[in-house]
Amino acid sequence: MAFDSLTDKLQNVFKSLRSKGRLTEADVKSALREVKMALLEADVNFKVVKNFIGSVSERATGQDVMNGLNPAQMVIKIVNEELVALMGSETTEIAFQAGNAKTVVMMTGLQGAGKTTTTAKLAGKFLKKGKKPLLVACDIYRPAAIKQLQINGEKQGVDVFAMGENHKPTDIAKAAIEHASKHGHDLIILDTAGRLHIDEDMMGELEEIQREVAVNQTILVVDAMTGQDAVNVASTFHEKLSIDGVILTKLDGDTRGGAALSIKSVTGCPILYVGMGEKLSDLEQFYPDRMASRILGMGDVLSLIEKVGEDIDEDKAKEMTQKMKKAQFDFNDYLESVKQMKNMGGLSSILGMMPGLGAMGGGAKLQDVDTETAEKQMARMEAMIYSMTPEERSKPDLLNPSRKNRIATGAGVGIAEVNRMVKQFEQSKKAMKSMSGMFGGKGGKRGGFKLPF
Repeated sequence: MAFDSLTDKLQNVFKSLRSKGRLTEADVKSALREVKMALLEADVNFKVVKNFIGSVSERATGQDVMNGLNPAQMVIKIVNEELVALMGSETTEIAFQAGNAKTVVMMTGLQGAGKTTTTAKLAGKFLKKGKKPLLVACDIYRPAAIKQLQINGEKQGVDVFAMGENHKPTDIAKAAIEHASKHGHDLIILDTAGRLHIDEDMMGELEEIQREVAVNQTILVVDAMTGQDAVNVASTFHEKLSIDGVILTKLDGDTRGGAALSIKSVTGCPILYVGMGEKLSDLEQFYPDRMASRILGMGDVLSLIEKVGEDIDEDKAKEMTQKMKKAQFDFNDYLESVKQMKNMGGLSSILGMMPGLGAMGGGAKLQDVDTETAEKQMARMEAMIYSMTPEERSKPDLLNPSRKNRIATGAGVGIAEVNRMVKQFEQSKKAMKSMSGMFGGKGGKRGGFKLPF
């Protein structure tokens, strides 16, 4: 995730605090200097860092903390609370019009931020919540922008309104609202044109749309990988358009993440959602408290539970639970478990939300888990399983030496690797049977969260 480097640095700071037992004011000041440098290296706005360290220092050097039973934990708690406050404290959602009134949302942003894809992601999210969204293609300048919106809209099962490239964006927006009234759409999302940089023509066009079609919510999409440039873009857009919220894209990338910690403080605009991948489902609600937990390496169990609920097929999960209890699962079940894990964002995404892999746990750390090697190994196991016949996948006992040789050749691996995989599979069956109570228990409870064997 974007904050991996920052998380590592903060964990080291807190580890040094815990090792001291009783703290002096000098200990706290030294630790906060390290925190300050870590935040600056993460590309957090300088003024934001200065105010943040000031707030933490004032609270952390108070008598209640310094004389407490566990001052190190109190300092960590204060840092966590101040991080939450920095990012907005409360979760903010797009505000919809009351009753059956239509809500018009205008999506804005520069080219390359992922605005068109994010627009489709947002529509899909609200379709699941019972809204009837209409995507509107107002970007008449960028080649293929309209086609991209139409393709993504079709994938999401959302209607798209387009009039081609020969009409003014304002006229397209007006016509779309009339279309929405006739066809029962209660959420109109305008995908407007971006530029490579902010200019008067773009802002003038967006201001005209705001005036002419009574936009209810103006949302800015910014690329988290641009760091402080994202904050500067947000400040300018807010000054010109009075934006209602920000969506940060590419927060899953190899970036320092400072924009997420700076935007709310600098602009006053809340972060609504964050893009955590390229799939159309990879748009997460932004929870300041959960993000603070992730940054501090404390995990994010609530988001993990929600991902399980969204991405795991409950009927298949119950079926798998019963198979595990009886040790009857086969290689087809393995493929299904890998598929479900991929739907949840992969092994690294899941582990990043688990507690005990960070600063507060004192045990294994996420960086100690070689997820890349593990995922490559799973891919090789998939290749071996796909080299089996359907009968062999459902009846592992059929795998004699000649069949294993054929599988090894088909998968491009040695016979020893096939033997090792089959042995691990048999061991996993025994282990899963003994652990079956953890995967649902009695009464058919959810047993969907499972890592591959």
